[in-house]
Amino acid sequence: MTGLPISDPSDGIWDDGEWISWQWINGQLHEQDLKAEFPNTPVEFSKVFEELVYYAAEYHRLTGRYLQIWGELGELYAEMKYGIKRHLPGMAGSDGRMGNDWIEIKTISPEKTKGKVLVKRAGNFNKLLVVKIDENFQFESRLIDRKKLGKGKGKNASYSWDAV
Repeated sequence: MTGLPISDPSDGIWDDGEWISWQWINGQLHEQDLKAEFPNTPVEFSKVFEELVYYAAEYHRLTGRYLQIWGELGELYAEMKYGIKRHLPGMAGSDGRMGNDWIEIKTISPEKTKGKVLVKRAGNFNKLLVVKIDENFQFESRLIDRKKLGKGKGKNASYSWDAV
């Protein structure tokens, strides 16, 4: 199936007159996992996202420093996980749409010790999507109705990950 020679019977299985490598089988299983996690996203796009996360983690492992790409990774994850259609870069008010909802996306990086995000009250959004990336580059997210942020005063409203 892969065109690679199988030199050891433990490198694959014999099925229907041909050898199928474990590498090919595992690749197919991985693609199924990606399709299940990100059903609205082409597999090729999901693989690119995985590679970006992998190289950001590798960079951190090698240098002890983080690449400052958190916002973009958070928005890509939100787009893939929730099917959000992001606006063109530079559009003020929100980051994208999901159905009839205007979505603002904020990312909590491993560098943020308080696990808190600020969002402009003047923004044109009715849902806030908070994406949290931990020190192991694992992603979690929460979708919050704007009204749960409270009225308050000042330019910004805040949301704390630990406030649940």
